[in-house]
Amino acid sequence: MPKPCKKAAPVPLLAAVCLVVLQLLFPPDPAAARGMSSIRDAEIEHTIRSWAKPLLEAADLVPGDVKIHIVSNPGVNAFVAGGQRIFLTTGLLMKAKHPGQVKGVLAHEIGHIKGGHLARLQGATEDARDMALIGAIFGVAIGTLAGRPDAGIAGAVKAMDIAGRSLLKFTRSQERSADQVAVDLLDRTKTSSRGLLELFQSLQNQELLSPERQDPYLRSHPLTRDRIVFIRNHLAQSPFAGANVAASDKTAHDRMVGKLEGFLNPPARTLRRHKPNDRSIRARYARAVALYRNTRIDQALDVVDGLLREAPEDAYFHELRGQILFENGRLKDALPAYERAVTLRPDQPLLRIGLAHVQIEIGGTGMIRKASSNLERSVRKERLMPRAWHLAAIAYGRSGRYGLSALAQAEGRILTGRKAEAAAHAKKAMRILEKGSPAWLRAQDILAVAAPERKAPEK
Repeated sequence: MPKPCKKAAPVPLLAAVCLVVLQLLFPPDPAAARGMSSIRDAEIEHTIRSWAKPLLEAADLVPGDVKIHIVSNPGVNAFVAGGQRIFLTTGLLMKAKHPGQVKGVLAHEIGHIKGGHLARLQGATEDARDMALIGAIFGVAIGTLAGRPDAGIAGAVKAMDIAGRSLLKFTRSQERSADQVAVDLLDRTKTSSRGLLELFQSLQNQELLSPERQDPYLRSHPLTRDRIVFIRNHLAQSPFAGANVAASDKTAHDRMVGKLEGFLNPPARTLRRHKPNDRSIRARYARAVALYRNTRIDQALDVVDGLLREAPEDAYFHELRGQILFENGRLKDALPAYERAVTLRPDQPLLRIGLAHVQIEIGGTGMIRKASSNLERSVRKERLMPRAWHLAAIAYGRSGRYGLSALAQAEGRILTGRKAEAAAHAKKAMRILEKGSPAWLRAQDILAVAAPERKAPEK
């Protein structure tokens, strides 16, 4: 386990950065961490990005510049933080009745970005230095979602409480402004605003509940009758009010909900809800995952194989098959499943990371070389993935490239807020790598961030 950060005096958000990140990535108590983590899934992220892309383009934003994060939390909420970053809870994704509701929320949050409602926090840029800041934002956000802005943040409770309120709470005027942008974007993409109206109406029914029982969206996004009337009036005039949801979007939503149910709900509950005679994609996806989590491996594989017979070119079914086999020690059987997934979706870094992990565990010169290549392609696509750097360090080490192994360890440590360790690995990398080479310069950059030189005190 990593060492905790040194206790600092309570100051605004950045004071709690290191401890927040460690608390998130290495929670000491599973019960305390329940509902307070991020999740990474190639399929779900692809689905959300595919829905967000046309809205972002309609807003004259570059889709690649806007990052989308999924928070494992049962509450219904979404928010923007740290510049162009949208956070969605699994509760929102699972409780949404159809894709139109999720698209409506995305449009609304894009409205906040477009309106500049959250000043961009200093340092929220796409390099090693911003990961700690984003971790802090994330920590504040999920703590607030859980109703515990002090969760795990010893010595910084008050600072986190203040930061949580300022980060997540919008004014009524900002909400109305974001609503206006949202309905405009939905019209431009020929999408009905009815989903957004339905969500607001369902949340309005909670207004009489005590704050502890309300979904966090209601607390962080002030909901007024005027806002609901505004969207209803817009629908009365919009040529796209009755636009149907595409069948492909409905399928993607069903798959996403089934997958989340399988992974997040207790297996027994999932299996009670989705009976074997239910042939829907949602039910079978959920059952496959629940059976696998319940160690009924052969039954889980039977369900996945049935799905693959109907959709043999589906990368994510192949990924699930590979995951089930890999996590049950059947490495050589898992390999072709992951290879097929990557072949079908070569642009998905998370799939390549999964394949690389299998290749490393199988071992051998050829496999290690392939694993290194897959990990290098993954981090070129997305650098902020500690797991990729951890695996890269192993792969480089096993192939005798000790300088790159040390550099990969430094990359991983800086992303998880362990600056002292990052500095030590960066120094080691600089001793081994050729001076002035791109890798050596990168190690130098990490060292500068992890162990900045202190100015001599003025006399």
